[in-house]
Amino acid sequence: MLPDLAAARRRIQMTTGGTEPVDAASEEVMFDLAGGERKKLIQLCLYALDRARSAGVAERIVDGLAGVGVVPVRPDGQRFDPAVHEAGGTEPTDDPALAGLVAETEVVGFLDHGAPVRPPIVTVYTLREGIG
Repeated sequence: MLPDLAAARRRIQMTTGGTEPVDAASEEVMFDLAGGERKKLIQLCLYALDRARSAGVAERIVDGLAGVGVVPVRPDGQRFDPAVHEAGGTEPTDDPALAGLVAETEVVGFLDHGAPVRPPIVTVYTLREGIG
């Protein structure tokens, strides 16, 4: 979550030595900058996570992201929703109850305080032809 207005005001005053008045426009600029920088840092962390060769390093990145409100999304077993999931492939099934459910998560997705950062890429169960 972005810092509150009082924290932003204190940071502006610290960087200017307390000599500059802090107005609403300055605060808005700070929030815009912080938001843009946050998005870039999150994307950099996801890039590093995707390339991490060590399970320990990957876990540390995921834990660090979670500590600032960026959580992984693994929708295995949920109904596939193209609005929030990206289909990477299909898995045939003979069970009509499984058709349309996420069979597995190929690439973990992420949410930043509930807002999508990256959709999960998933494999979706599809009913084998001739069944049903």
